[in-house]
Amino acid sequence: MATGVFITGTDTGVGKTWFTVALMEALKAHGHDVLGMKPIASGAELVAGSLINEDAKLILEHGSKPKEYKLINPCVYQPPIAPHIAAEQAGQNIELNTIAKSYEQLSESTEILVVEGVGGWRVPVSDAAYLSDLVRMLELPVILVVGLRLGCINHALLTAESIHQDGVKLLGWVSNQLEEELPYKNEIIITLNERLACPHLAEMGFMPGFESKKLSEQVDLTKILDLIKV
Repeated sequence: MATGVFITGTDTGVGKTWFTVALMEALKAHGHDVLGMKPIASGAELVAGSLINEDAKLILEHGSKPKEYKLINPCVYQPPIAPHIAAEQAGQNIELNTIAKSYEQLSESTEILVVEGVGGWRVPVSDAAYLSDLVRMLELPVILVVGLRLGCINHALLTAESIHQDGVKLLGWVSNQLEEELPYKNEIIITLNERLACPHLAEMGFMPGFESKKLSEQVDLTKILDLIKV
């Protein structure tokens, strides 16, 4: 079975996918066999009769080996709305056990499996379950991506608090500069380093577009490899 790690964020659109791919590329560059997974995605287009989410497709393309899209993204919905609402509109239920089976199948064929969440930590996936329940079911440690912008300190601290309260291990956090000009960026990072009580694993500078090589160079892989015990 693979070593697994879960990537969550302070919100949607904070750079979870970019960091997931950056981590995958950094691991591959150091000789590791890596696959990624985005179990749940909303916001997809119909391609050749199948719904395809761009983030999940990107994760699929950066794996060490080809896999079926459905394994990487077993729950995908067309409207870009909260996943439990999208599933309800589609007349479906998001079943955590089904996702766990896909995870196990992928885990058997790779060394490291990087799993990206949807939205933030406490996103509902059904009337009875949250995304955090999936992480606990899979017994995965977590890396928190913080989108640096006004309000992010509060969002980061509350998310970290919730992760700890759920009994999940928070390995470390990643800062991602969302805006080209960000006053007091260094002060924000210092504040979070003092209060999150976990390592700062990567500082992703502002990038107007996706560049996997440049992103992977911003990942402190030494710290991460030690934390995930590869």
